[in-house]
Formats: sequence, C-alpha cells, structure tokens
Amino acid sequence: MKNIFKIAYRNLLRNHRRTLLTASLITLGVVFVLVYTALSGSFKNYMIGQITDSSMGHIQIHKKGFVASVENLPLDKNLNAKALEYLEQFLNESQYIQSYSYRIKFGGMFSNFVSTTNIRLNAIDPDKEFATLPSLKDRLVNFNGILNKGEIIVPDIITKGMDVKIGDTVVLVANNKSGSVNGINLKVVGEVERISGPGGRDGYIHIEDAKKVLRMKGVEVSEIVIRLKDVNMLKDAMLELSPILKKLNQKEKLAFEIHSWEQLSPFYNIIKMLDIMNISIQIILISIVLISILNVMIMSVYERIKEIGTIAAMGTPPKTIVKLFLMEGLLLGILGAMLGAILSMLIVQGLDMMQITYSFGRESNLILEPILALKDVIIISVIVVAISLIASISPALKASRLDPVEALRTN
Repeated sequence: MKNIFKIAYRNLLRNHRRTLLTASLITLGVVFVLVYTALSGSFKNYMIGQITDSSMGHIQIHKKGFVASVENLPLDKNLNAKALEYLEQFLNESQYIQSYSYRIKFGGMFSNFVSTTNIRLNAIDPDKEFATLPSLKDRLVNFNGILNKGEIIVPDIITKGMDVKIGDTVVLVANNKSGSVNGINLKVVGEVERISGPGGRDGYIHIEDAKKVLRMKGVEVSEIVIRLKDVNMLKDAMLELSPILKKLNQKEKLAFEIHSWEQLSPFYNIIKMLDIMNISIQIILISIVLISILNVMIMSVYERIKEIGTIAAMGTPPKTIVKLFLMEGLLLGILGAMLGAILSMLIVQGLDMMQITYSFGRESNLILEPILALKDVIIISVIVVAISLIASISPALKASRLDPVEALRTN
C-alpha cells in the first residue's frame, strides 16, 4: 500500500495540469457548499432568535389542555400555587436552564375613551421576562426600559389604528374566570412592534395589574417560559424535564404539559424547509463535483493507455491497477477538500468582518453573521473525499480491464 501511495503521488505530480484542474473543481465545490451553509445558517439563526428570544422562549410549560385551546386564552387552565411550587424546585436545579418567567395570558377590551377594540395581553414580571427574552426590548418602541404597575405596552397596530400616544391613559376591561367584568385605568408607556408568529400582536402589562383586573385571589399563571443556557441543549433539556413532569402528573395528578418552541411555532416548518433546501443544494453541488472527477479520471485513463499497458505487461495485477487509480482519486479528494475548507473559512471570516447588513420584512440594518461550524466542515469534507473515491471506481475498473497487448499497440 505504501508503494501504491508513492506511485499515485508521483503520477499526480507528473500530470500537474490534470491534477490542478481536478483539485480546483473539488475545491470550488467545497467552497460553494460551505459558504452557502454558513450564509443560510446566519438567516436560520436570525429566525430562531426572533422566535425564541423575543416571544416564545425555548421551552414552555402549561396546564394540560391550555395549548389546545390557546386561541381562546382560557383562564380555567392556569397553573396554581401548588403546581408552581412543585415545578420551581426542578427549574432552579436544572443544569440547562438559564432563567424562566411566569405569564398570565388573557384577552380584553382596550379603550381610549373614544373607540374600543380587542386586545391580547401577556401579564409579566418585567425583570424575569426581560431576562428570559433578551430581544424583547428591541421590539419595544418609545419604551424607557421599565414596566411598572399601572402601565401598559400596546401593540403598534392598535396605537396607530386608534391614534394612541405614549403617556395616554386608557381603559382595560376583561372578564375573569367566573365571567364577571372588571376594568382598570392604565398608562401607555411603549409600543410593541409586530413580528410574525404567535405573540406577534400581544401587549404587555404588569402581572399584578392582571391579578387585579381578573380578580385573582391566589397565585395563578398561564405558562412558564424557559430560556436555556444554549439553544443547542434543547433536546437534552426536554429529555430532562419530560420524565419529571410525567412523574409529577402520575403522583400528584397536576397534569403538566411541556412543549419546545419547535412544537409551538408554525414557523418551525419554514426552518425545516430551509434545511431541506440546504441539503438539496449541497447534493447538487456535490453531484457536480462527482461528475467533474468522473470525467477527468476517465480522460486520464484514455491518456495513459500505453502507461497502463506497460505496467500490466510487466506483471502488475488488475487489482493493483484498481488500487492505484483509487489512491489517485482519494488523494485528489483530500487535497481539494483541505483547500476548499481552508478557503471557505477565510471567506466566511472575511464576510463576518465586513459586517454586511440586510433587510428582512420590517427589520432593517440586520448584520449578516455567517457561522461555519467545525462539524459542517468535517461532514462536507468527508463526503467530498468519499465522492472522489467513488468517482474513481469506474475509471479504475476500466483501466484494470485493458488488454496489455492492445494498449501497447495504441498510437
């Protein structure tokens, strides 16, 4: 095998033009695949960040049946003080959880004393909510950063439609769990910019104001929103929490449900489509590499018929000739993959340093942050090397089957 490696290496050096052409094709294929992966990954991370960091969190815990009827914002499916007491000990001890926040979700009537409209609200503990959703403040316009009791942050679709200004006093009217109606006066202290998906048009008030308008006597929350230390730990965190909730449900009959943002957000299907597109483009580019190598290697066989006939006439067995061509293909694949990986990392680093901005929907001046994971580099490189080896099989078999006498007669 050592001698085959030496001969293959010398053949590649001797035919430097063909070697350079093939290695360049492989390198370009690797560069296109990895750079596209990095750019699509940047957009994917932005979408996930918009969903998780400004609205949904990474994981949510509800009382059983809440999610199924979430459009109705049911107040009879809230978690009570006993349920929260059970859950807090596990949430505080989890190695995956960075922070969590309680919410009361309900609907009501919003009035500026001239006109009235429906509104969906998240009642929050501001400190915990902003810690759990670090990008939420980026969606708040004309907001001083503090949400006190007696204040409300209103969706911009309502402020513009009803000509509500910052500092205006408005009335919030809501029905509680038993059906009785109550209202409170609130001061507008900010606007919520819309995003796509659930929660994109919700307003925010202090959780104590929600208890007041809904006349809650004890502790009740609609959901617990959880932020993980790393979104890549999502599956591990779900595996940790799911058995705990299942055990509590069996023991105490508290009926908890746990959902990841992937299960709750309809836009996860779009993200999956991005992954499918990413894989499709990778397959197309790698197929181009495969065809290119196959063509070059077949041409190599035709150009080296006399050489192949000579080594066959000297007693070289067909199996060794096959190994020789496979080794050449393998070395070309390794060379092209290495050069492609290095060049891709340099290009991605350069794009990151350039701080390229782009717009998406209502968002502008978004910074392109391409990220090339080592895992992607290794996977694509291994695939390309394997493809190079596979593409060399047919030419190698063709070379091994040449008749030495006929090969030596060829002009």
